[in-house]
Amino acid sequence: MVNAKALWESLERKYKTEDAGSKKFVVGKFLDFKMVDSKTVISQVQEFQLILHDIHAEGMVLGESFQVAALIEKLPPTWKDFKNYLKHKRKEMKLEDLIVRLRIEEDNRQSEKKAGNYHQEAKANVVEQDGYRRPFGITSIVVTGKGNEILIEL
Repeated sequence: MVNAKALWESLERKYKTEDAGSKKFVVGKFLDFKMVDSKTVISQVQEFQLILHDIHAEGMVLGESFQVAALIEKLPPTWKDFKNYLKHKRKEMKLEDLIVRLRIEEDNRQSEKKAGNYHQEAKANVVEQDGYRRPFGITSIVVTGKGNEILIEL
């Protein structure tokens, strides 16, 4: 017959093992999480917050400055310039403040996109003709952006 102490130790071993596995799973989700350009940043921030909640629920503690730095690092590729801007800020930021800044930046990007003022890069092949370099077959270039228009004669 099994006594109470042996039964208790058996249950303790089983559930402590499952607990360690659960912690590893949550840490894996945190490390694997990456933001993509095809979803809104704010929806992905919410997913990130859920992972942080799971980590906290497992009894693990991450400092707020670590959480802020991790979230900045996980921003999508098209947010590279904003990410660098945030990394070089000297004043430490709270997670809530970062989320507000991300929401504002995302709203600004969406309104610029609707207005047609988003940045596009132009490329042209350059051919030397009569000692001058100029794009092949192009006699002038019009550069536009945010209400300004410049005509360059070649």
